[in-house]
Amino acid sequence: MAAPIAIVGVPTALGGHLSGMEFTPAGLRALGLVEMLRSRPGLAGVDVRDAGDVAIEPGFRPDPDPRAKNRAEICAFLPRERDLVAATIGGAGGTDGTRLLIIGGDCTAHAGAMAGLRAARPDARYAIAWFDAHGDFNTPDTTPSGNVWGMPFAMLCGRGDPDLVAAADGPTVMEQDAALFGGQVLDETESRMLASSRVAQFGAGMLGTKAGLAAVEGWARSVATRVDGIYIAFDMDCLDGAEGWAVTMPEPDGLALETAEAAIRVLAAAMPAVGFGPTGVTLANGDGPKTAAGAARLAEAAFAPA
Repeated sequence: MAAPIAIVGVPTALGGHLSGMEFTPAGLRALGLVEMLRSRPGLAGVDVRDAGDVAIEPGFRPDPDPRAKNRAEICAFLPRERDLVAATIGGAGGTDGTRLLIIGGDCTAHAGAMAGLRAARPDARYAIAWFDAHGDFNTPDTTPSGNVWGMPFAMLCGRGDPDLVAAADGPTVMEQDAALFGGQVLDETESRMLASSRVAQFGAGMLGTKAGLAAVEGWARSVATRVDGIYIAFDMDCLDGAEGWAVTMPEPDGLALETAEAAIRVLAAAMPAVGFGPTGVTLANGDGPKTAAGAARLAEAAFAPA
């Protein structure tokens, strides 16, 4: 019997300068995401549970801070997300292996998700696959915008200002267990930080080749020898912006949906996917039903890799 999947919504756009993502968890549910998940062939018969949303009010607030927009609000909701995630997947003593499906919201949601996974299973070691057209590896000292949604990958690796890292319980992952997939729009200092780190990088063009997927498989098999599972953070803007996805910051020349599915299946075949999270969606910006259906397909790839 496949382990249950628990859904946690994170209705926030506090991490940046644009409103819209705070409405996405409710919007995806209204488009039938839960029913889409249950109807995916690979998830047939899986218990899909909806644990509701993290309490975040307001979900968006303009803030001119050039170093870390809405710092206090983000530092306040991340521990609430951690606690909700931990309570949701830790039921029955965590013995049923419940898997986490995060619905964002901006990408700060993944920092709280990792904190919740670690809180629920403190003896476990996890890897992370960060799918994003952007690096999200800035800190308040390197950011050109002050957008904290450009920092959560760094935060959960333990990089950044102490209050932000502490709010994410960072580090919740070791950099040698982390990889960026589909990153193509990186700030210069951010790019240098990633290049000098132990984080692996797989570009969008590379992932579209057999050699690229073979490289992903090699990385995943190596990481699988030392971790208990992987969390897959998926900003939907890593998909090709020409395809009409309803994302906040579309970029050209991104991944085809089929390429993303293939990469996720390779990862999930190498080690258990303990969580998956589609984020970066603004439903008013494109084809909402298509985006919801795409998120369901990607979740199926994570949770039913065979």
